[in-house]
Amino acid sequence: MSGITSFLSTDHSLLDALLTRAPTDPQACESFRRGLLKHVGMEEMILLPAVKRLRGAPLALAAKIRLDHGALTALMIPSPTPAVLAAVRAILEPHNRLEEDEGGLYDQCEQALGAEAQAVLEKLKAAPDIPPAPHVDSPQALASVKRALAAAGYGELL
Repeated sequence: MSGITSFLSTDHSLLDALLTRAPTDPQACESFRRGLLKHVGMEEMILLPAVKRLRGAPLALAAKIRLDHGALTALMIPSPTPAVLAAVRAILEPHNRLEEDEGGLYDQCEQALGAEAQAVLEKLKAAPDIPPAPHVDSPQALASVKRALAAAGYGELL
């Protein structure tokens, strides 16, 4: 594994471990939430824009990744019920494979970045936390979550 792939895949593993503990450990659940938002932020604000800048166009896979990110971040809005956590896991498992597998997003990004990959990796490592807003469990918030899930092709999850 090369630098960006290794760094982000290791972060996936840490998030997976937190998500496994989340149903019975509120502290792990909140750490997962903060970590997921940071991880998505690293990809959305650093990695994907750097690739687009160098290529002059986004990677084809970026559209699907962004829809998944929208669904995942929307699921961080309501309180973490068992159904919400199950939906997160159902999205993350195939999503992480799209990013990590050979020829996946991370490989494509590293190839596109070429000599700039190390500089982008350093920016990823220095990325700040993204503090989450309080959970919102209103009917309007849940409707927004359901729209994000539907847009990403996961309308059946909640």
